[in-house]
Amino acid sequence: MDFLVLFLWYLAFILVTVILICICSKTPRLKGLAQEGAQCWDCKRMLPYLANNHIFIVLHLVLQGTVYVEYTWEILGYCQDLEFSLSYLLLPYLLLIVNLVFFTLTCVTNPGTITKADELLFLQVYEFDNVMFPQNARCSTCDLRKPARSKHCSVCDRCVHRFDHHCVWVNNCIGAWNTRYFLTYLSTLTVSTATIAAVSAAFLVHLVMVSDLYQEMYLDDLGRLQEMDFVLIIQYLFLSFPRIVFLLGFVLVLSFLLGGYLCFVIYLAATNQTTNEWYRGDWTWCQHCPLVARSQSADPKVYRNIHSRGLWSNLGEIFLPALPYYQKKKK
Repeated sequence: MDFLVLFLWYLAFILVTVILICICSKTPRLKGLAQEGAQCWDCKRMLPYLANNHIFIVLHLVLQGTVYVEYTWEILGYCQDLEFSLSYLLLPYLLLIVNLVFFTLTCVTNPGTITKADELLFLQVYEFDNVMFPQNARCSTCDLRKPARSKHCSVCDRCVHRFDHHCVWVNNCIGAWNTRYFLTYLSTLTVSTATIAAVSAAFLVHLVMVSDLYQEMYLDDLGRLQEMDFVLIIQYLFLSFPRIVFLLGFVLVLSFLLGGYLCFVIYLAATNQTTNEWYRGDWTWCQHCPLVARSQSADPKVYRNIHSRGLWSNLGEIFLPALPYYQKKKK
């Protein structure tokens, strides 16, 4: 039971650390301290290494494979003995196949690399708001005019059209041409993880109900008979099925993390925003652009999302990326 307590403390520490990092990244003073700390590690030397290795892809596949090996080795057999529905038990494998297909597509698809040959084409896709995306901005690294909503990825060393973020788990940027694959990959990964968690939990609950474990009695340290409580049932299950309980804890935490991130990505897709645009905006949902220098005499420039065209049009732009043409406004 001590191991479970330590494991819960470990998970709590990880979650608190992630939350603090997110808060620090949005607080100017703390953000400055974080950047100074990052410079001590000389991150620039690490970028070429991160750009050309596949360690996170291998780690992703190893973790996913380990979960499915344990699911197949123990949970599937036990659930078949308990006469669980076969279609319910095989659902994680179907989701795995779909997930691996879109994982591969996300990895290998060109996210929308901007080159000299297609620079003018990309400049006509989105309007410039002249706040977050100035019209005459240039990329000093690629020596290109920066189209609206584009960004230079320091890891891949290229400018990407409708840049969202660089995902180390697929070793690729997420841009205009592979966002649909990334969203489907993330959705199937979340659902498959939640399905395995549901099957594992259903097996353990069914086992407790069939064995009437919750009605058992035990002797405490003072020699008195006590009814089995929730903590003791968890302890018993952990001692009897340690790998299954550990797997359940892992996929439960992973399901909540992936589910939260999936909701965030769906929100961005529904409002036609990218992670880059959301991050560069103010804490109040990107209402003001903090990158524009403001003075008391100058009127503050307000950032507004001019690319949102309604829910279905925004989703259509994600799953059926096209090259919309915006007519120039007459002065």
